[in-house]
Amino acid sequence: METDGFTPNPTDAVLRAYRASLVLATTTGVDRSRGIQAMAKALSNSFDDILEANTLDLEASREMAVPEIIWEWLKLTPERLQTTIQILQRIGELSDPIRRVMNASYQLDHSQTYCHLMPLGVIALIYEAFPELSAITAAFCIKTGNCLILRGGSEASQSNLVISQALQTALDDAGLPDGCLQLLPSEQGASIRDLVTQDRYLNLVIPYGRPTLVQQVLEQSTAPVLRSAMGNCYLYWSATGTLDMVRWVILDSQASEPDPVNAIEKILINRHQKPSSLVMLWNSLKEKGFKLKGDAELVAEFPEQLTLAAESEWNQPYLNKTIAFKVVDNIEAAISWLNQYSSGHADCIVTESYQESRQFALGVDSASVYINSSPRFSRNPQRADAVFLGMSNQKGYRRGMISLEALTTLKQVIQGNEKY
Repeated sequence: METDGFTPNPTDAVLRAYRASLVLATTTGVDRSRGIQAMAKALSNSFDDILEANTLDLEASREMAVPEIIWEWLKLTPERLQTTIQILQRIGELSDPIRRVMNASYQLDHSQTYCHLMPLGVIALIYEAFPELSAITAAFCIKTGNCLILRGGSEASQSNLVISQALQTALDDAGLPDGCLQLLPSEQGASIRDLVTQDRYLNLVIPYGRPTLVQQVLEQSTAPVLRSAMGNCYLYWSATGTLDMVRWVILDSQASEPDPVNAIEKILINRHQKPSSLVMLWNSLKEKGFKLKGDAELVAEFPEQLTLAAESEWNQPYLNKTIAFKVVDNIEAAISWLNQYSSGHADCIVTESYQESRQFALGVDSASVYINSSPRFSRNPQRADAVFLGMSNQKGYRRGMISLEALTTLKQVIQGNEKY
């Protein structure tokens, strides 16, 4: 490992990670789980040092006047750090996904064919703020036999360095290959383009942050990209939907911290909803500190409640406590609008009609559809045998929840039976 926690440049880092990935892919699930548990312990032992480094980042970010949303994502509270440690511990306890045998549809005469889940190889995480995300992604990668290259933002440089040093030391002590986790410092000239164009050995790039960062990576990368999505989720409030359910779904979806992955930010209202119900909802949301916007029709009717939402806002996330409302004639109009303007990863309907719920579920072109349910995102859900890194809205590689299996690929094995 590099003594300062940094690797000189992207080319060297990717080649080093590739060589390490060949060794890491042959390790046992027990060894990789032991490494993840060591990573969790290292974070716990470095708890105060990490928080101190984060304080330095926060002070520097205030001086640089970084956007408020980045500052909030950067702020690593003791609770957030403890949650990260718990996530690592849980990942270490999950069953090993690598070399899991699966049936294969392709078969040859006189042979048996099956598939194994295998590591991708080398993965790069490009992220803004969110210092704990480096540790969580590292655990995802080690669990699935992948090597990880971290490229964080300059706003979190101190936090990222201390965290990566703790993780690297833990992996060294666990006997895992040198180079399976590396940090590229943005302030030392390691550009995003330099990293994401190393497609000879780089197998996947995961961008995480504001839409501008995700789009930048998509435009520059020559390696495959697992696009993450955040915000701009829609809710259709049917004529039969209840006010209480709508209020709960909105507030609960906005409660995931620090990243509002599935936050409901746009509401499509059936024209037959009672005006009194709308006003009651808006007053309730204003009491919770929300800023409310609307389309021209609603603003004209309720000028004291809403401000006008620009056309460009309907397909963009706010990523703050802002919600925009629009009137639609029916569910067909709602689905049409939503498919054009939603971010396409998590959208909701509140209705008492089974027919409408089925029409919505089948017609909405999104990775996840929620019916009378909150889309609130959790990386470490209690009622599931899985942990999730984020949400993807792309239709190509791995749509929906980003689980451990999203960081694997298939290897087909054909075993002959010696008849020739």
